[in-house]
Amino acid sequence: MHPRNRPRPARPRQHIGLGLGLAFSLLLSAALLLAQSSTSQTSQAPPGPRPRRDASGDYRLSVDVDLVVLHTTVVNRQGHIVADLRQDHFRIYENGVPQEIAVFRQEDIPVSIGLVIDNSGSMYQDKQNLRAAALTFVETSNPLDEVFVVNFNDDYYLDLGPGRDFSSDINELKEALEKTDTRGGTALWDALRASLDHAKRGTRPKKVLLVITDGVDRYSRTKYDALLRYAQETETAIYIVQLRGNEDARDWRRARRQLKKVAEITGGEIYFPAASEDVHSICRKIAHDIRNQYIIAYYPTNRARDGSFRSVRVELRPPKGRDQLIARTRTGYYAPAPDSPGSTTP
Repeated sequence: MHPRNRPRPARPRQHIGLGLGLAFSLLLSAALLLAQSSTSQTSQAPPGPRPRRDASGDYRLSVDVDLVVLHTTVVNRQGHIVADLRQDHFRIYENGVPQEIAVFRQEDIPVSIGLVIDNSGSMYQDKQNLRAAALTFVETSNPLDEVFVVNFNDDYYLDLGPGRDFSSDINELKEALEKTDTRGGTALWDALRASLDHAKRGTRPKKVLLVITDGVDRYSRTKYDALLRYAQETETAIYIVQLRGNEDARDWRRARRQLKKVAEITGGEIYFPAASEDVHSICRKIAHDIRNQYIIAYYPTNRARDGSFRSVRVELRPPKGRDQLIARTRTGYYAPAPDSPGSTTP
């Protein structure tokens, strides 16, 4: 993919804004997670502000509650989902310090999802098959999910109708996926940054991006390190399907390492299909993964609002006789900054 001028869109479409909304997303997720069912297993949280139920029966959290939420996938050595573990099979560590689990659930909850689809020129041959695979993902997901579509090449666009941030209508999503002609180069980091930002507008407690691409980023103004930092500031898991394009082998391997890192730090996963026909089964697998996660949350023992990065590790202690299990979740988060809403002096 050789450099060329950034194309102008062929029809009116929405550019995605780059703003802030992390605090709202965090509190919303926490509020919904704490509305536990009678069968949920919970342990007592440390002293501090507690959720309160209002007249409508919904939970509300005061702004100075810091709840770290981990959407966690557990698989065995064969990569199969393990969904029958109990709270006492999990240990949580923040910066190496054990944390007490305050919320533990295992259920299929609705998700705010972004379909981020590469429409650069090298995708032309596979475009119909990959768009169909993206729809397979939506059809396999929770019916209450809300979805947005970002098509990108040299530029990136939110391709729902005017004023529409999300949709659950399969026909509307299909139309959105077909809006862009495959042409130009790849501005993947820009598209990911914008998609992460747009996901914060979602009303569902869990956020996910599904990215289908084959190329090496040569056009973005967003730097890779800045994207990593921004991804760690969100609660959005990024799942990536990277096809083998016609790029130089060295460039493609570098992009593979970069994208693998993006998926790893956000608690997502990356797949490298041998052919575009394999993307359908991969999309179904990702949807199954998302619908069978454990929701684990804790109040950090480190209450300082210092904006520092806190590493997080989930350790499994399964019942005797079970195969080795792997827990996949985000690798850390940034604590609120001193001047964030509701901050107090530690």
